[in-house]
Amino acid sequence: MNIKERTPVAICSDSYFFEKDKSSSILVMGVGNYLMGDEGIGVQVIQEMAKHKLPEYVDILDGGTGGFLLLNCFEAYSTVIFIDATMDGKPAGTISLIRPKFASDFPSALSVHDVGLKDMIEAVYLMEKVPDIHLFTVSIEEIAPMTLELNQKVKESIPKLITNILNHSKELHLKKS
Repeated sequence: MNIKERTPVAICSDSYFFEKDKSSSILVMGVGNYLMGDEGIGVQVIQEMAKHKLPEYVDILDGGTGGFLLLNCFEAYSTVIFIDATMDGKPAGTISLIRPKFASDFPSALSVHDVGLKDMIEAVYLMEKVPDIHLFTVSIEEIAPMTLELNQKVKESIPKLITNILNHSKELHLKKS
């Protein structure tokens, strides 16, 4: 499956998201702090997905530590799938799919200096048009500052998580068609 490397979309201007109609595309956005070990699993998954040949209806984005600059993504895409770490007490590497209805259904920011996914989603719910939001979480046990290394169980979850994301994206795409 490792055909051609596909660079994750980098936001450099609002215009990218409005150059073509993205309403039939699905945005897969990984969030987290890459420099804090397992907390950066969302970003690490996007980097791994960039190495795969993806369906044309799937766009990927390294959302980093979130932030309000990402809000324009929610105007452009009608479906967004997030990937984020969570400390939910489950064994490290456990993958869960959540259909959040409210901002309170999202995990809180794991690192205290970041505007977390939950904060960003609260702003999204204030917008006129709210996309269909899905959240894949990966359970982690600790945050290790200043490391790129992942816990072995978290690292081992990446291939299965990518498969789950692509299968879920396909189901969502077929429902739209």
